[in-house]
Amino acid sequence: MDLPVAVSVLLIVAGVWSFVVWPPFLRRVLKDPRARDEAGRATTFLTVHVVLVAVSLTLGLATGVVGIAALV
Repeated sequence: MDLPVAVSVLLIVAGVWSFVVWPPFLRRVLKDPRARDEAGRATTFLTVHVVLVAVSLTLGLATGVVGIAALV
Protein backbone atom coordinates (compact mmCIF):
# COMPACT_ATOMS: atom_id res chain seq x y z
CA MET A 1 0.00 0.00 0.00
CA ASP A 2 1.41 3.37 -0.94
CA LEU A 3 0.21 6.19 1.31
CA PRO A 4 2.17 9.17 2.60
CA VAL A 5 3.52 8.65 6.12
CA ALA A 6 1.41 11.54 7.45
CA VAL A 7 -1.77 9.89 6.17
CA SER A 8 -0.75 6.54 7.65
CA VAL A 9 -0.12 8.14 11.04
CA LEU A 10 -3.47 9.95 10.83
CA LEU A 11 -5.24 6.64 10.19
CA ILE A 12 -3.49 5.02 13.15
CA VAL A 13 -4.38 7.94 15.42
CA ALA A 14 -8.01 7.79 14.26
CA GLY A 15 -8.11 4.06 15.01
CA VAL A 16 -6.63 4.55 18.47
CA TRP A 17 -9.05 7.41 19.12
CA SER A 18 -11.98 5.03 18.61
CA PHE A 19 -10.61 2.67 21.24
CA VAL A 20 -10.06 5.55 23.67
CA VAL A 21 -13.48 7.18 23.26
CA TRP A 22 -16.04 4.41 22.74
CA PRO A 23 -15.44 2.00 25.67
CA PRO A 24 -16.01 4.70 28.34
CA PHE A 25 -19.11 5.81 26.44
CA LEU A 26 -20.44 2.25 26.51
CA ARG A 27 -19.78 2.00 30.26
CA ARG A 28 -21.85 5.16 30.79
CA VAL A 29 -24.66 3.81 28.61
CA LEU A 30 -24.69 0.53 30.55
CA LYS A 31 -25.15 2.47 33.81
CA ASP A 32 -27.91 4.65 32.36
CA PRO A 33 -31.37 3.83 33.79
CA ARG A 34 -32.80 3.87 30.25
CA ALA A 35 -30.64 0.85 29.32
CA ARG A 36 -32.88 -1.69 31.11
CA ASP A 37 -36.61 -1.93 31.66
CA GLU A 38 -38.30 -2.79 34.95
CA ALA A 39 -37.77 -6.51 34.31
CA GLY A 40 -34.06 -5.99 33.65
CA ARG A 41 -34.28 -6.63 29.92
CA ALA A 42 -32.24 -4.58 27.46
CA THR A 43 -34.14 -1.67 25.94
CA THR A 44 -33.93 -0.28 22.43
CA PHE A 45 -31.78 2.50 23.89
CA LEU A 46 -29.17 -0.04 24.98
CA THR A 47 -29.36 -2.09 21.79
CA VAL A 48 -28.87 0.92 19.53
CA HIS A 49 -25.90 2.15 21.53
CA VAL A 50 -24.24 -1.27 21.69
CA VAL A 51 -24.54 -1.55 17.90
CA LEU A 52 -23.17 1.99 17.50
CA VAL A 53 -20.16 1.18 19.68
CA ALA A 54 -19.54 -2.17 17.96
CA VAL A 55 -19.59 -0.60 14.49
CA SER A 56 -17.38 2.27 15.62
CA LEU A 57 -14.82 -0.07 17.18
CA THR A 58 -14.82 -2.26 14.09
CA LEU A 59 -14.23 0.75 11.84
CA GLY A 60 -11.57 2.03 14.23
CA LEU A 61 -9.78 -1.30 14.10
CA ALA A 62 -9.95 -1.38 10.30
CA THR A 63 -8.69 2.20 10.09
CA GLY A 64 -5.75 1.42 12.36
CA VAL A 65 -4.89 -1.74 10.45
CA VAL A 66 -4.87 0.15 7.14
CA GLY A 67 -2.63 2.82 8.67
CA ILE A 68 -0.20 0.21 9.99
CA ALA A 69 -0.23 -1.72 6.71
CA ALA A 70 0.60 1.49 4.84
CA LEU A 71 3.65 2.04 7.04
CA VAL A 72 5.00 -1.48 6.62
